Amino acid sequence: MAKIRPSGGYRELRSFQTATIIYDATYWFCERFLEPRSRMSDQMAQAARSGRQNIAEGSRASATSSQTELRLVNVARSSLEELLLDYEDFLRHRHLRTWAPDSPEALAVRGVWHDRSDRSDQTDRSDQVDPANHYARYARWLDHDDPAVRANALLCLINQANTLLDRQIEALETRFIEEGGYSEQLAVARLAKRAAERGEPPDRTDRTDRTDRTDPIPACPKCGKPMALRTAQKGKSIGKQFWGCTGYPECKGLVNV
Repeated sequence: MAKIRPSGGYRELRSFQTATIIYDATYWFCERFLEPRSRMSDQMAQAARSGRQNIAEGSRASATSSQTELRLVNVARSSLEELLLDYEDFLRHRHLRTWAPDSPEALAVRGVWHDRSDRSDQTDRSDQVDPANHYARYARWLDHDDPAVRANALLCLINQANTLLDRQIEALETRFIEEGGYSEQLAVARLAKRAAERGEPPDRTDRTDRTDRTDPIPACPKCGKPMALRTAQKGKSIGKQFWGCTGYPECKGLVNV
């Protein structure tokens, strides 16, 4: 039986690939320009690692928990924001120039991704390229002898990664609202299988002849499809659960819990 929800595949994500470049470059940056045993060096390395590892862990967790996946991707986003501030502090404390967003240097770094043929849809998928080749695209900045060049290039990359993660989080939230979580999808799949075993269509509207009354999942009052247990994300009922039609957004049937 195929998985209800796919998981993994994080190595193909642009967000993961960018976070890997940031982690490698930060490791070597701290090794060369900071005291290896200093608190700042340790914090920067850990923040960079957290950004990368949590994207991977969230991708693996997606098979069984939408909430866990969202939480871990948000942790990755927060870790990279912390790292962003560290690089800004490094430049400011040493009176080094910070590139303006529209400076030729910043535009050159940001333009590297635009030279690629990969697509930038909701799944954030990229072509499969060896990680070393990804890094090589930025080596002229990330291996520079001037720490200001390295730090500024990393600021550009972190901002790109954060934008990708914001889109990834938005897509995950939309999918959760429209499709529900793993437990809801599992319940729908179970109902569909039982209906198929009885020779009934899964979206049957007439359920009055059902002999099994132990199933707590109601049918949609509008279209008859199975309902999915969901949690309100906004409004006066935020945090409260309700039954929503699995045919959403075509059908907006609701049943109070």
